[in-house]
Amino acid sequence: MAARVLSLALLASGLPSTLAWGALGHEAVAYVATNFVASTTKSYFQTLLGDTSTDYLASVASWADSWRSTTAGKFSAPFHYIDANDSPPSSCSVSLSRDCGSGGCVVSAISNYTTRLLTSSLSKSERQIAAKMVIHLLGDIGQPLHCEALDVGGNDIDVTYDGDSTNLHAVWDSNIAESIAGGSSLSSAKSWAATLTTAIKTGTYKSAAAGWVSGLSITSAQSSALTWASESNAEVCSTVLAKGLSYVEKNDLSGAYTTTATPVVNLQIAKQGYRLAKWLDAIAAAA
Repeated sequence: MAARVLSLALLASGLPSTLAWGALGHEAVAYVATNFVASTTKSYFQTLLGDTSTDYLASVASWADSWRSTTAGKFSAPFHYIDANDSPPSSCSVSLSRDCGSGGCVVSAISNYTTRLLTSSLSKSERQIAAKMVIHLLGDIGQPLHCEALDVGGNDIDVTYDGDSTNLHAVWDSNIAESIAGGSSLSSAKSWAATLTTAIKTGTYKSAAAGWVSGLSITSAQSSALTWASESNAEVCSTVLAKGLSYVEKNDLSGAYTTTATPVVNLQIAKQGYRLAKWLDAIAAAA
C-alpha cells in the first residue's frame, strides 16, 4: 500500500483541471453560501469583489484553479489539498505535522488567506485574491480526495465511468456532481444549491446544520479547517474506497457506486456552502 502513496505535489502543476471539485461543485458551494450570508456580508463582499449581481461568489468560485496554472499563482498549487498519508480503506486520518508539506496545504492556506482578508493594510487587489482563495478552498476541503495522498489523491487510480476511461479523482470532482445536478452549467449549480438550501432550512439537513458550524472560528482558522479536512478524509475509508482499490478499478462507477456516493457528495457540498456562509459572515463582522 505504501508504494502506491504519492504526493499530490508531484502532479499539481500538470493537472490543473483535476485537482479540485469541478467548476460545478465550487459554484454550488458558493450558491449555497449566497443563500445563507447576512445582508451586511453580501454588501461587504459585493463591494470587495466589484460585483453586485447574485452570482458574486459563484462567479469567482473557480478562479483559484486558473490562477495556480499561471506563473504568478503557481506557488499556490499545494494549497488545494492536504496529503493524508494514511492507509485507506483500513485506516483514515489527517495529521497537520505529518501531512501538510513545507509548501503549505489547504488547512494552512485557509488560515493564511483568512488573515490576509482581515489585514486592512493590504491593497484591495491583494484582499480580492484572499477572498477568492477562501471561497475556493472552503470548497476544496470538502472533497474527500483533496484530503488523501494515496495515488496522488486518486488521480493515479484508473477507473471507468459510463464506459469512458478516467480516474477516481475526476469521478469525485465532476462525474458524480454532474450526475446529481443534471448538467455542468452555472444554472445547474444554482438549481442544485437551491435544493441543498431547502434541505438545510427545512429538510434532511435541518437538525444537523448547527453542528456543522459548531466551534467555527476565524481566529482559530487552522483548527476549524483541520476538523473539516478530517471529516472529508474519513469519507475515503467509509465511501470512496470502502470496497477497496480492486473494486473501483474493475467496476463502472456510474452505477451502484454513484448511487452510494451521491448522498456523500450532496452532504459535503451542503456542509461547505453553509460553513462558507458563516465564515464570510465572521470575516465581514470582524472587518
